Amino acid sequence: MRLFIKLSVFTLLMAATASAFAYFFWFKPKSSKHAPVKSFKSKNIDHNDAVSIRLKQKAISIKDFAGDNNYNTTRCFLVDMRIASGFKRFFVYNFQKDSIEAAGLVTHGSGSDKGPVDLSFSNTPNSNATSVGRYRVGKPYYGKFGLAYKLYGLDETNSKAFDRFVVLHSHSCVPNDEVAPSPICESWGCPTVAPAFLSVLKKYIDNSGKPMLLWIYY
Repeated sequence: MRLFIKLSVFTLLMAATASAFAYFFWFKPKSSKHAPVKSFKSKNIDHNDAVSIRLKQKAISIKDFAGDNNYNTTRCFLVDMRIASGFKRFFVYNFQKDSIEAAGLVTHGSGSDKGPVDLSFSNTPNSNATSVGRYRVGKPYYGKFGLAYKLYGLDETNSKAFDRFVVLHSHSCVPNDEVAPSPICESWGCPTVAPAFLSVLKKYIDNSGKPMLLWIYY
């Protein structure tokens, strides 16, 4: 009887371990260690001067790139990785209105988390890191995490994104609302958003007559 009880306990422990590993295999929850951008208030689409300057500069640059290369010139997606992950840092930017139209939380790769504050980036396969650079948002498909969009890196810093299976998708570990100063979970390099926010992005992507651009910058 004691042997049977021990075997039962061992089996339950193994099952629990396997379940936990399956979760951490793809997404790594984080303890609070990244310093937040305290003056950033994306709930009111209000942000500090440094964030605003970067956003405007990137918007101007990518709008010109979009026009020269037959991409959507009405809107684009901008991701500012200098903003802590607990704050909304994935922006839908309207070129015509020169303003943010929507914002949401987004992960960075676990391989990018090298220090208490700063992030590092890589284009290397199996690095599990985020790759900075401009991406073309490709066709949708349904994979392990449901709806996802293929991403094609357009710069030297993210040229291997497609081969690394870096895609835009959602995961339940990403909350809808800001959780700063706590960070959110991490991915294996994919820009991963909340399911509800992906539904918002889907409308923009699917209704765009031309391919949309995503720019992850730091």
